[in-house]
Amino acid sequence: MERVLVLNGPNLNLLGERDPVHYGGKALNEINSDISELASGLGVEVLFFQSNHEGDLIDMIHAERKTSAGIIINPGALTHYSYALRDALDAVGLPTVEVHLSDIYSREEWRRISVIEPVAWKSIVGKGPAGYMEALEELVAFIRLDK
Repeated sequence: MERVLVLNGPNLNLLGERDPVHYGGKALNEINSDISELASGLGVEVLFFQSNHEGDLIDMIHAERKTSAGIIINPGALTHYSYALRDALDAVGLPTVEVHLSDIYSREEWRRISVIEPVAWKSIVGKGPAGYMEALEELVAFIRLDK
């Protein structure tokens, strides 16, 4: 059974409380529950990890490089400046889908730049929690096609 690593970066632990206009009203544990349900139907395992610390996210990417078949990541604000996170994703070579709840390309100027996008297989922005579901479905199809 394939495993997909689902990573969430800084401040995403506050989903459901933080700026619902941009991020919606669902808490991260509710989104993870929806992902788990979809994963079960797809016959894949998911491993969830959220951290407000860049190094912890990088350590998890490294730890899962030989165990997970792909990564779904919402890097939060690290999207815009973390070359260390970008390099970790690039180094492990796993197909990666970058997800953002809001449309980062229609927000503040500084949010429109993603240093993660060039190393991601796909980016999904502005679809709210449904973006994670789309990411999982497309990533699993890609992983299975690639076998």
